[in-house]
Amino acid sequence: MRVEEEEDNVETPVTTGSPTDRPQSTASASRVKPWVVALVAFLIVAAVVISGIVPRVRARATLRSETNQLAVPAVVIAQPKRAAPGQEVILPANVQAFKDAPIYARTNGYLKRWYVDIGAHVKAGQLLAEIDTPEVDQQLHQARADLSTAEANMHLSEITASRYQGLLKSDSVSQQDSDNATGDYAAKKAIVQSAQANLGRLEELVSFQKIYAPFDGVITTRNTDVGQLIDLGSSGGPKSELFHMAAPGVLRVYVNVPQTYSQLTKPGLKADLVLAEFPGRRFEGTLVRTADAIDPASRTLLVEIDVKNPTGELLTGAYAEMHLKLPGNLSTFTIPVNTLLFRAEGLRVAVVKDGKAELTPVTLGRDFGSEVEVLTGLNGDEKLVVNPPDSLVSGQAVRIAANGPAPTKEGK
Repeated sequence: MRVEEEEDNVETPVTTGSPTDRPQSTASASRVKPWVVALVAFLIVAAVVISGIVPRVRARATLRSETNQLAVPAVVIAQPKRAAPGQEVILPANVQAFKDAPIYARTNGYLKRWYVDIGAHVKAGQLLAEIDTPEVDQQLHQARADLSTAEANMHLSEITASRYQGLLKSDSVSQQDSDNATGDYAAKKAIVQSAQANLGRLEELVSFQKIYAPFDGVITTRNTDVGQLIDLGSSGGPKSELFHMAAPGVLRVYVNVPQTYSQLTKPGLKADLVLAEFPGRRFEGTLVRTADAIDPASRTLLVEIDVKNPTGELLTGAYAEMHLKLPGNLSTFTIPVNTLLFRAEGLRVAVVKDGKAELTPVTLGRDFGSEVEVLTGLNGDEKLVVNPPDSLVSGQAVRIAANGPAPTKEGK
C-alpha cells in the first residue's frame, strides 16, 4: 500500500509544443557551433597575419624605392658663363729690363775699393770698383824685361845677318853661314813679337783692375766688398760676379700666348701692362717680336712687348698682367675648374640632360686659377656637374641635389 502511494505521488514531466521539436534543436546546435568557432578563429588569425605582413611589405617597398633613389648619385650643377665678346686677352707676364747684365772681374786679385751700391744710377763708363792685382803687376814687369831682352837679341842678330850679307859678296863667308845668320835674325824677330803680345795681354789684364759700367742703368746687386778675393775663374774656380746692372728705361715684357691665339699675335699689336701696385693704371706697350715657334712643353708662343719706363717707376722682375688686344671677335665661356674630367680620350665635362649625364669634350683656352676658358664644346646653356666622380660614364642616371640650381625641363 505504501509503495503504491509513493508511485502515485511521482509527477510526470510536462512538455510543450511538438514532440519532435526538442531533439532537432539540440542536433542543430551541436552542428553550427564548431563551424562558427573555426570561422571566427580563421578570421582572427587572418587579421593578425595581414596586420603584420602588410606594413612589412609596405616598408620593404619604401626601402626599395629609397635604395633605388639613393643609388642615383646626387650632383651639384653649374652653368658656363659667357665671356665678354671683346678682343682683349689677359695673360700673366714677366717684366725684365731692356738691358740686364752681370758684371764679372777679368783679372785675379783683391777688391781694393767700390764706389757704387745697390740702387745707384750710373752712366756708361763710370768707375764702379778697383781691384788690387800684385801678381799681375809683377808679371807685367817681367814681360817688359823679357821684351827688352828679346829686342836686344834681335838687334844683335840683325847686325850679324847684315854683316854676313856683306861678307858673302866678297866670298869671305859661305852661303850656309849667311843663311844661318839670316834665319837667326828671323827667329829673334818672332820672339820679340811674342814678347810684345804677352806684354799687351798683361797690360789688358792690368787695365781690368778698374771696373766700369757698360751702359746707363741702375745697380741692382753688389756681391763684393773690400778685401774680398776676386777670382777670374780661369783656374777652374767659380767666377766672381761683382755687380748686376739693369737698364729700366725700356722694359721687355715676356708673355706666353696660348697656341689658339698664336695666329692673331703679330708684331705691332697694342698691349697694356697692369700691375697690382698701380690700381686703375695701365701702361701702354707694343708687341715687337715673337718666337715664331710653339713651345712643345707648354704649347704657347713666347712674345716680347716693349713698355717705355722713362721715370723708372716700374720695377724690373715684377709680375704683371698683360692685356693683349687681339684682332677679331672672340666669344668664349668660362667654367669652374672642378667641372673638368681628365680621361684617357681627352678632356671632358659632364652635362646633365633628361636626368642623365653626358660626357662632352671641350677645348680649353686660358687658365684663370679657379676658372678656365673654354673655346669649343659648349653653347652656354649646359648644366655642368660640379666635382664629377671618376666613375661617371655617359648615360648614367643622376639627380640634381636639393642645394643645387632648380632643375629645368632639359635637365631634371
